[in-house]
Amino acid sequence: MTAPHISGNTTDDRFNEVLALIHGARQQAIQAVNTRLIELYWQVGGYISRKLELAEWGDSVVTQLAEHLAQTQPGLRGFTRRNLFRMRQFYEAYRDDEKVSALLTLLPWTHNLLILTQSKHPQEREFYLRLAIQEKWSTRELERQLKVALFERSVIQPAKVSAVLKQTHPSALEIFRDAYMIEFLDLPGAHAETDLHRGLLARLKEFLIELGRDFCFVGSEYPLQVGGRDFALDLLFFHRGLNCLVAIELKVGRFEPEYLGKLNFYLEALDRGERKSHENPAIGVLLCASKDDEVVEYALNRSLSPALIAEYQVQLPDKQLLQAKLHEFYALNVAQAEEC
Repeated sequence: MTAPHISGNTTDDRFNEVLALIHGARQQAIQAVNTRLIELYWQVGGYISRKLELAEWGDSVVTQLAEHLAQTQPGLRGFTRRNLFRMRQFYEAYRDDEKVSALLTLLPWTHNLLILTQSKHPQEREFYLRLAIQEKWSTRELERQLKVALFERSVIQPAKVSAVLKQTHPSALEIFRDAYMIEFLDLPGAHAETDLHRGLLARLKEFLIELGRDFCFVGSEYPLQVGGRDFALDLLFFHRGLNCLVAIELKVGRFEPEYLGKLNFYLEALDRGERKSHENPAIGVLLCASKDDEVVEYALNRSLSPALIAEYQVQLPDKQLLQAKLHEFYALNVAQAEEC
């Protein structure tokens, strides 16, 4: 009896383990090559740095080195004069920080260059290094996060969360944000909640990236039945790391305290009717066009639910203004530390 013919386009589950082995080996090979390349750039950068610091070389010698490599190693790429100085800058930026330098080989050179050239502070570089590794950002997504000033916003504007959320999910402060950038929707200044809702669903991939890697989409206008009435939750997600449902309610206007009551009601309905026995209590997010931080503080202070209030922003922030505020923030912290 002849074996059945299996076409090249048919999935055969018998071979999944072999395919997984091949895929794993390829990924390991790519990572090994990247690790060695970053180590090489580090070593070359260190060599050039020492020569220049000891005044054994001048800048012109680095130019001569680039020309020599181009002439004697015609197939060698990436060793132009500019890149050689980048390697030196790369080495000098991280040589005194072993904790951070250990992260460098986990990212491609293009990612390292973006972070090195567009970050002004050591804390900022470490922030983007860790998040790029954790979130597995592409080059394009890393560029976007640098452009939307994620670091400055995270330091200056930490997430506004209830005390219950801090107690039940301490790590949530590192996951949720005070503001989410949705400039990719191209929404006009005056837009309705339906425009926002439809836009987020149409660009769900981008919204999931903005939320963070561990968010999984569950449903839109998610039905909840309480008593004899039907309700619909705007957006429902699940967070793998927090092991809980995350309810998001959308508001196109300013945050009002009464919105929190409705969100609390939805969280109770989720915990009673949807939450699995192994899951943690649901978290609620009110995503508003704007908010008054003092009003938010008052509203959250007595809240008995794990909830937070965040803004959505449809335009790129003024990065220079945020950097100025960040400078003031650091200066204030230094002054307070000196007083203590």
